[in-house]
Amino acid sequence: MYKYKLVKKVNPQDRKAAKKWYAIPVSEVSQTVKAMTRAATENTTTAPIEMEAALDLLGKHARQQLQQGHTVRVGDLGTIRVTFKSEGVEDVTKFNAGAMIKNPRIIFTPSKEFRESVLQGIQFQNGGVLDEGVSYASLTDYRTAKGLSGGGNTGGSSGSGREGQEENPLG
Repeated sequence: MYKYKLVKKVNPQDRKAAKKWYAIPVSEVSQTVKAMTRAATENTTTAPIEMEAALDLLGKHARQQLQQGHTVRVGDLGTIRVTFKSEGVEDVTKFNAGAMIKNPRIIFTPSKEFRESVLQGIQFQNGGVLDEGVSYASLTDYRTAKGLSGGGNTGGSSGSGREGQEENPLG
């Protein structure tokens, strides 16, 4: 389940409109490399240390390739590339890369297969409400604290056929 919190904010595309409730992702803490490699290699003939070494090699190779202007394919996961913004000049001979290329960043683009396989099985779960700096553990807790009765969308999961159900108290 992918958790989200509800936050009341202004729509950035219509700043004059009334604030609305929006879902924002609640990111869980990532696993350590050791924990991830142990889990990923479980029930395989690959040792976790071998996978760690392979990831280390991939990272070193990707850095080198990206610095040379190459796009890096990461198996069937997708590609990594560098992109940037630039100021423009009217006279090509006046272009100064050091001063005019701005905001370089690294972009990961998932492959179609990877993206579809992740998004196809994703389900959403209400992870609470954030209102005026106060974080409520659930929509029910928010309603209780604010003296609101039930009704409306209760923040159940989406894509699982459970729309409108109360969040799962067991997790």
